[in-house]
Amino acid sequence: MIKTLLIFLLALNINAVAQTAEKPLNEKPALIPMPQQIEWKKEWIALKNYKGIVVESASLQKEAELLQRQLKELGLIIPIKKSAAPNKPSIVLELGKVSTLDSSSEEAYKLNITASAITITGAGKAGLFYGLQTLKQLIDSGKNVKACNITDWPSFSWRGYMIDAGRNYQPMDLLKQQIDVIAAYKFNIFHFHFTEDIAWRLESKLYPQLTAPETMLRNKGKFYTQKDLKELISYCKARHITVVPEIDMPGHSAAFKRAMKTDMQSDSGLVIVKNILKEFCDTFDVPYLHIGADEVKITNKNFLPEVISLVEKQGKKVIGWEPGGEFTESTIRQLWMEDATKVSANPKVKYIDSRHLYINHMDPLESVVSIFKGKIANLDKGNDAALGGTLCVWPDRRVNKPEDVFMQTSVYPAVLAFAERSWRGGGQPDWLTYVGLDGSKEVNVFKEFEHRLIKHKNRYFSKMPFPYQPQAHLKWKFYGPFSNQGDLTKQFYPEETNDIDTSKAALTAFGGTFILRHWWGPLVKGLLEKPEENTTWYATTKIWSDKDQLQNFWIGFNNISRSYASDSPNEGTWDNRKSQVLVNGKLIPPPQWKQAGAKGNLELPLIDEGYEYREPTKVHLKKGWNTILVKLPVGSFKGKDWQNPEKWMFTVVPWL
Repeated sequence: MIKTLLIFLLALNINAVAQTAEKPLNEKPALIPMPQQIEWKKEWIALKNYKGIVVESASLQKEAELLQRQLKELGLIIPIKKSAAPNKPSIVLELGKVSTLDSSSEEAYKLNITASAITITGAGKAGLFYGLQTLKQLIDSGKNVKACNITDWPSFSWRGYMIDAGRNYQPMDLLKQQIDVIAAYKFNIFHFHFTEDIAWRLESKLYPQLTAPETMLRNKGKFYTQKDLKELISYCKARHITVVPEIDMPGHSAAFKRAMKTDMQSDSGLVIVKNILKEFCDTFDVPYLHIGADEVKITNKNFLPEVISLVEKQGKKVIGWEPGGEFTESTIRQLWMEDATKVSANPKVKYIDSRHLYINHMDPLESVVSIFKGKIANLDKGNDAALGGTLCVWPDRRVNKPEDVFMQTSVYPAVLAFAERSWRGGGQPDWLTYVGLDGSKEVNVFKEFEHRLIKHKNRYFSKMPFPYQPQAHLKWKFYGPFSNQGDLTKQFYPEETNDIDTSKAALTAFGGTFILRHWWGPLVKGLLEKPEENTTWYATTKIWSDKDQLQNFWIGFNNISRSYASDSPNEGTWDNRKSQVLVNGKLIPPPQWKQAGAKGNLELPLIDEGYEYREPTKVHLKKGWNTILVKLPVGSFKGKDWQNPEKWMFTVVPWL
């Protein structure tokens, strides 16, 4: 039985139904992803006016039952019928031709809402399902629906989400929560990574020692049974999501070696691997198998050819990481680091883009901006080779509890940003980390998306981690560069006056997180076009307060990647650069770090190092305008070591 997706609608506070809604005529529902084509009408129509869910074909019974349950959660009991009653408005579900500009996808749909009928036409069942997701978002808290005419289709056929449960085990209910969320936002791929150096977390009947507790370094004894994975596959299929399981080989396989007492690339190891793959392919009904094959030295030249041949003979398509092993042309590549030139040069090779989509490396506010503004595979839309992209969550560092992954990494805000980009296509060239410069069109484009994002946060995620605060309204002026000659405490004009001459600003930009220089610069673009070592910059903004009050802020000057063994900040500092923030001339002290100065260790969970998962900083604001001054010195761009790269940045955002 299909379970109701929509944990989201349960969070709604439903009021009494009115025949018509009393709303401003220009108010529109916040849709994510925004449909490709939409024509808004003036009316809001009471859902209780519709007297039946009409499906002429018995093949659509499950879709009708899904809609019926969604409406029941709103308190509306609407029967399923084979035909509409005369002169009684109905909700009609049907399959049919959907004319689009550039897509023949079965995921396309049309949705027409009038007072006489709601008609959802899917080019295929997936399209009908996506039409239901859009209809859900068109319903307001008073159980009224906005009249409109929508024609919609995806720009990319592959819209994926990946979670690594090999390093940090996630229980089934949490996996299903993520599947529910991505289904509601029209993702169609769930990439499930469950074997790692840390632990092998999929049951094998042939080799039960693989999941023995003593072979695991974390979450000992926690693994997924074959029944669990079959259940997840079925759960995803009901939501038009394809599971892409990943058995990483021959790298990331230390757990295999501990369990089997041999290396995968040895003769005996390869025999075991083949047996595992045959068992897997015979057991699970999935079209793809991801074999990883990255970050490893290939010592057995026959390993990958024999593995790929076996899996393909078992009827599965093979996916591997690029850069990775020497794959066959038939292997789908998943890009994770380099540009697409090497792969895209061969039109016979299909690929998936995951470059700069590892949100475990990103600040929460940066992730939404970078993903929303990014251009998947450097294209406006997919093609036969460039299938689309996968958003990746790699919580390499140990967490205290599974839910911490979603606070330490801004998973759900990033999911919504990627939903918009992967469905609608487009975006900007390069990988950008800030909202935009004053006067640029991109600022207003992002503001409009952020407005929708915040509405979704409030409506659907009130009971789930959603670390994001509005940032596009914050306007900052930047002053610099000032040469500090390696003295990070050196003072310059902006902190030596109470009245900064704004005409001296070098640039003006919008946002809440600014990365002056990314540790992957210049590949990932920071705010400064030509950042310089041993310089100091300043940033200022003004914030209005209606009264004297203590205001919660997110304040931070570093973002510890959840994949690096980075050190915790030293006691009495915000960061190693001696950054400062002043409000109305008063210095804001850094937090009392719980792990002050702790040497980085992937087995040491993060506790309060990031602003998004610690108590907010309380700042006294006076009635009227308040001036915020941020000091941003930097020495060398070369970090202490590769685990502690220098990400020259700051975040200052009031909670709204």
